[in-house]
Amino acid sequence: MTDAELAAQLAQDAGRALIAIRDSGQHCGPDLGSAGDAGANALLADALRALRPDDGLLSEEEGDDEARLARRRVWIVDPLDGTREYAEGRSDWAVHVGLAIDGVAAVGAVALPALGLVLRSDRPLERAAPPAKPRIVVSRTRPPAEALAVARALGGELIAMGSAGAKAMAVVRGDADIYLHSGGQHQWDNCAPVAVALAHGLHCSRLDGAALVYNGRDSAMPDLLICHPLLAASVLAVTAPKGR
Repeated sequence: MTDAELAAQLAQDAGRALIAIRDSGQHCGPDLGSAGDAGANALLADALRALRPDDGLLSEEEGDDEARLARRRVWIVDPLDGTREYAEGRSDWAVHVGLAIDGVAAVGAVALPALGLVLRSDRPLERAAPPAKPRIVVSRTRPPAEALAVARALGGELIAMGSAGAKAMAVVRGDADIYLHSGGQHQWDNCAPVAVALAHGLHCSRLDGAALVYNGRDSAMPDLLICHPLLAASVLAVTAPKGR
């Protein structure tokens, strides 16, 4: 399989495993989230180590092996993005399987298992022009101040949604136009979504317009912007004003 085919297959397989764990009725509440995290991570990590043994691996659910820092190719995965949404029986959670090459989110797949979807970097969708009133996806509990400022400046509409992957894929699917985050994430939260978004022709950057760089020693990713390319300049004028 190509890297993109492998990413898509693994994201789909992990998603199906997570659905099965949730439907089994053997776990509930926080224990369900923990069981899902562990089961999906074992599936992804075992497969990647077997099928891409020369590549590095960074997963939210494993201790960091810094041997990855010497690798050009590093798989960056979030076996269950949106643990709370998953445990609550919601649909806005995801599985992320991304591949960074020389620090760039180059290949990826994001599964939305509850919706039966896998968005992939090798199958881009056509993109329509954004509406006059752009739709901005934000956290259900704590929308960032920058998103509120962008909504005011552009006359946008806020849409509350769960996991980072679900928000990013809402933009990829055309159900939203802007996703920005300033509360701090980790590389596994957005490597696969960014790879998919870039392949679909979306703008992806830091909130100051800087490039997103992966496989750094520190897994932290302080902020993120994914949006329709025709909106990028207007959004960055708010989030990264001249002279800031």
